Amino acid sequence: MRSRQIMRLESQSILQTYGRHPVVLDRGRGTRVWDADGKAYLDFIGGIATCPVGHANPVLVRAIARQAGRLINASNLFYTAPQVELARRLGRLVGYPVRVFFGNSGAEANEAAIKIARRATGRTEILSADHGFHGRTYAALSATWKPAIQRPFRPLVPGFKKVPFGDAKALAKAVTRNTAAFLFEAIQGESGVHPVPEGYLRAAARICRAKGALLVCDEVQCGLGRTGRFFGFQAEAIRPDIITMAKGLAGGVPIGAAICRAEVAARIAKGDHGSTFGGNSLSAAAALAVLDILERRRLLRRARDMGDRLMQGLRAIGLRTGLVTEVRGRGLMVGADLVVDALAVVQAAMRRGLLANRTGEKTLRFLPPLTVSRDEIDEALAILEAALREVAAQAGRP
Repeated sequence: MRSRQIMRLESQSILQTYGRHPVVLDRGRGTRVWDADGKAYLDFIGGIATCPVGHANPVLVRAIARQAGRLINASNLFYTAPQVELARRLGRLVGYPVRVFFGNSGAEANEAAIKIARRATGRTEILSADHGFHGRTYAALSATWKPAIQRPFRPLVPGFKKVPFGDAKALAKAVTRNTAAFLFEAIQGESGVHPVPEGYLRAAARICRAKGALLVCDEVQCGLGRTGRFFGFQAEAIRPDIITMAKGLAGGVPIGAAICRAEVAARIAKGDHGSTFGGNSLSAAAALAVLDILERRRLLRRARDMGDRLMQGLRAIGLRTGLVTEVRGRGLMVGADLVVDALAVVQAAMRRGLLANRTGEKTLRFLPPLTVSRDEIDEALAILEAALREVAAQAGRP
C-alpha cells in the first residue's frame, strides 16, 4: 500500500491518540529510514531513543531471529536463561548488588518502582520534579508534571507531590518521614533536554538517605550510553536505590526494567508485582545483543564524540544565523532552543530528508542512534540550517 492509502486506513482503524507526521515509515538501516514511497530520511529521532544500535542492526536481527526460533515467551511461572543472564549483566553495569524486575515499557518500569518504594518503606508519598516525564499509566502519570496530559484523567493517584527541578534546598524541605521515594531524571528529555545542575545528584542522594526515602532514577531516556556514560546518574558518584530503564534497552523490542538495590529488593515478597511478558526470552535476547554491540563498537565513547560534534555544529548555526539561542545536552541527547517555530522547522527539515523532534513551541530534541557517523551529523546540520533559514524567511526574519 502507498502512503496516502495507509494514512486513510489508519484514521478509520486506529484510536486517534497520536498527532502523526504525514510520513509512513516502511524500513530502516543504520541511521536512515525509508517511507512507503521510497523516500529516504536521516533519523535523528531514533524511535525516541529506542534505536541506540541503529535500525536493522544485523547483530541484533540475528539474535532476535535465533531466539524467536527457539522460545519467545514461557511465562514467569518458569525460569528462563536469557532473563537471568540479562539481569546479571545489568547488575555488573550498575556496579553494586541489585535485583531486577522486568516489564515492557518505561511507564511499567516506573509503576514497578513506585510500588516497590511504597512496599519497601511502608510510606506512601512519592516526590517527583517539575517538568519531569515518567509515563502515561496512572501512577506514572501522577508523577509526571505536564498538566495538559493529566487534566482529562483526574482524579489522579493520591500521594504524589512535585518539587522544583534541580533545587536541592527545596527537595530537603519536601522530603518528610512519609516520603517513600524521590523519582527523578538525571536529564529531563520531554521538557527540552535539561541536565540537573552539577552537585544536585549527590545532594539528592544525601537528603534521601538522611530521611530514609528511596532515590529512584528514571533512566528510561537518558540511560544505555546515550549521554556517553551507561547511566546518566554516573555523572556523579551516587548509588540510586532503584533505577528504571526501557526504550533502547532491547533496540526497539518492548522491554522495561526496575533495577533495585539488594537491600530494597529484600523487602519485596513473591506476588507483590508481576508481568505476563516481562523479561520474556525474546526481549531479553535482544537486550543482551544490544549490550554486546554497545561494548564491542565502543558506542559510549562514540556518543560523547558525536554528541560534541552535533552540539558544536548547532552552536555554529546559531552564530551564523541568530536562529539558535541555546544548545544543551550530554552525548547524543541534545536540545536546541530556537527563535522560530519548532514545528515549522521540523516540517521543513522533513521535506529535505531529516527527522527531528520538537519538545516545545521553540525547542528541538535530537536522539539519533549511537552508531551515527560524522558525515551523517554534518549532513543533518546542513539540512537543519537550510530548514531554519526557510522558516525564518517565511516569518519575515532577516
